[in-house]
Amino acid sequence: MIATDPAAPLPPPARALSAELTQLQLALADRSVTLREIISVLGGRAYELLLILFALPFLLPVSVPGTSTPLGLAVAAISAQLAVGRLPWLPRRLLDWRLPPGFLAKVLAVTQRVVRCLERVLRPRWLALTGAGWACALHLFVVTAAALLLALPMPIPFTNTLPGWTILLLAAGLLERDGLFVVMGYGAMVATLVLFSLLGVGAGETFSAISHWLAR
Repeated sequence: MIATDPAAPLPPPARALSAELTQLQLALADRSVTLREIISVLGGRAYELLLILFALPFLLPVSVPGTSTPLGLAVAAISAQLAVGRLPWLPRRLLDWRLPPGFLAKVLAVTQRVVRCLERVLRPRWLALTGAGWACALHLFVVTAAALLLALPMPIPFTNTLPGWTILLLAAGLLERDGLFVVMGYGAMVATLVLFSLLGVGAGETFSAISHWLAR
């Protein structure tokens, strides 16, 4: 779990993220799996790792159709509860929602290089940004906001990608106490808000133009 004192000694290094994901892939193979099974395989760091795992499919501009809403809602539910210090609870319907067969294998194959690059650069630094409980709660609420934007069914390029990167960077920074990644996560969130604001302005202008045309 996230430490609350930046001066506290760091815990022993956990197993590498790539090793955690490889274990997941080997355990669940190419069959259709539920979120409940994934949580069971991941074990102790399940919920923190789920935030990262569920962001991976959206790192590229094109993702698997029909996955952004359930995965976004799952991330939002987990991060919001972690933010207030609760062990996350998920509704049975979401826990029993099945990922498509081979989904995990495809995601991990595509993002393997990204995960290994993250492992090379992630390390404890700028601990003031991840040490205080209120700071970690703030970061998790930003993850929640990004996840809710991710859950919107918008088949527009980058509307999944930017929230996905926000979740990934913030979750990785919190997991490994890397303040630099937290800062980059906030940068990705700013880009996300700019994109959605532009889309909102564009949609408003389009609606206004159509209304004006119909009123003629």
